[in-house]
Amino acid sequence: MKQFDTSLYFITDSTGMEENVFLYKVEQALSGGVTIMQIREKDKSTREYMHLAEKVHEIAVKYNVPLIVDDRIDVALAVGAEGVHLGQSDMPVNTARKIVGDGMIIGATTKTVVQALEAVKNGADYLGVGAIYPTTTKVKTVLTSVDTLKDICRAVNVPVNAIGGLNKDNCHVLENTGISGICVVSAIMKSPEPKQSASELRAISEKLKLSV
Repeated sequence: MKQFDTSLYFITDSTGMEENVFLYKVEQALSGGVTIMQIREKDKSTREYMHLAEKVHEIAVKYNVPLIVDDRIDVALAVGAEGVHLGQSDMPVNTARKIVGDGMIIGATTKTVVQALEAVKNGADYLGVGAIYPTTTKVKTVLTSVDTLKDICRAVNVPVNAIGGLNKDNCHVLENTGISGICVVSAIMKSPEPKQSASELRAISEKLKLSV
């Protein structure tokens, strides 16, 4: 049985940053209370992605935080990451499971109860559901209602995390939904104090988990 905590799911974004600044922010975030981390790089070559993932994984191991690689199973396997996250247009979860085996964490992005049930049936260990709010990290954002999020939480027996434009000022809409945690990108990556922001968001997430 894989053990992991999705209370504060941190998704990285190195866009426009020097590598040393990016890695500093990552370490600050982890020291502030991040419980699981996803590296997401849409515009890097495979070699560049691997290079950065290796550096991020070194930091993650130091803080005993699982590293999830977005989309790229090859990169996840190459750097020894703990998991991979798949969107609706990525490789199907059941195909990925055949490749990586039972030991690796597989997450899936879902927006409906039907998608959620299919992902779990096919072997997903957790779900990311959203976007709850419009985001600045993706051009195309399909919003998911809080009611749908609540329905998904009730329908599946794996951790469900809300994602999309979440920050410390708007997470209150997630009360009583049954989520296992929140996913954040800009709320940490664009913060001048990533450690403090992570600490505040972790506290908010823990409170939301108790609101069921």
